Amino acid sequence: MKSADKPRVLVVHNRDFEHSQHDPENGSRADIRGTAEDVVAALARAGMTVDALGVDKDLGAAMSAIGAFAPDVVFNLCESLSGDARFEPLLPMLLEHAAIAYTGSPPLTLGLALDKHKAKAVLRGAGVPTPDAVCLTSPDVSAVALPFPLFVKPSREDASVGISAQSVVRDRAELGRQVAAVIARYRQPALVERFIEGREIYVSMLGRRNGDVDLLPLHEIDFSEMPSGQPHIVSYAAKWEEASAEYRGTKPVRCTDLPDVAAARIASVARAAFAAMELRDYGRLDIRLAADGTPYVIDVNPNCDLSEASGGFARAGRAAGLGYDEIIRRIVSLASQRRTHADTIPIAVRSRAAHRHHLAGGGLPLQRGRVRDRAARRGAGPS
Repeated sequence: MKSADKPRVLVVHNRDFEHSQHDPENGSRADIRGTAEDVVAALARAGMTVDALGVDKDLGAAMSAIGAFAPDVVFNLCESLSGDARFEPLLPMLLEHAAIAYTGSPPLTLGLALDKHKAKAVLRGAGVPTPDAVCLTSPDVSAVALPFPLFVKPSREDASVGISAQSVVRDRAELGRQVAAVIARYRQPALVERFIEGREIYVSMLGRRNGDVDLLPLHEIDFSEMPSGQPHIVSYAAKWEEASAEYRGTKPVRCTDLPDVAAARIASVARAAFAAMELRDYGRLDIRLAADGTPYVIDVNPNCDLSEASGGFARAGRAAGLGYDEIIRRIVSLASQRRTHADTIPIAVRSRAAHRHHLAGGGLPLQRGRVRDRAARRGAGPS
């Protein structure tokens, strides 16, 4: 069988969690190892030549290891480097420079999605509803003129890092305290936006070879068991701390009773956001559905959770009748047809030649971690 049909695939993921065991928010980074194992297993079942590579801050060594493997496609699961999500675009940049095909969105999209305030500007420019917001670089909140309640979060984090019950503020004193806390703890601007009361709905999107995108069945968070007085949000504890009340009070469920008009509006907004942000292959939108029926995009997740048993994307795929293996194969197929340069050289031929010529040499050993239990709700919630 031709290489294009059964490509060599290297699953690349971050391994910075290995040095951050004492970080209380390390769980969101460490979880990627299990996802990588799921993807490797799915591709192995498809008969592909596949292995996994964990990378840290030494990208030169990582590229050497990638070159030694000579993949047709890199399955990119690298979400951070040195514990910093802002470095997520670096590996795709190097892969593009080396003419190596990879899965998922390009560097510009990844960078925009991680700068939430800039992502809002792009979405608004495309007519996509997103809550009014202001980005603050200092604890001074005197210029904030948005109506309460407001939502305060780090402007450059994902996986619900920095989000807690205190993120929803209802007066100026609470606003000042939370903005100061975010800036001090995460050393980055705080994003202050209108808090949209309403249903929290997730739109998982899977690309097609013709350039279109499939919207998988909608899911939402059931907040019915959230303790009284707790805001209806998916905090870091709700996503990662299984013993917490927030975790028990945020159950992802199929969205089954949505009016046709609302569902159509969500679909229109999702397609517009996917195009505006130039997402590729797959992604997920987090939406708050306001009382007036407006679907506000509260987050764009181009590198969303792809774990098999508990990930939100796989859950949506199952609801559409798509098995996990089929989803992973389809993502690889989309990357396989993409050419880094507009020429007529088949991607597999050009890719392998470029690897051997430019990147051959020693490198990091291929990293595999132990399969472990993962939180059932980590695919849900805003980033």
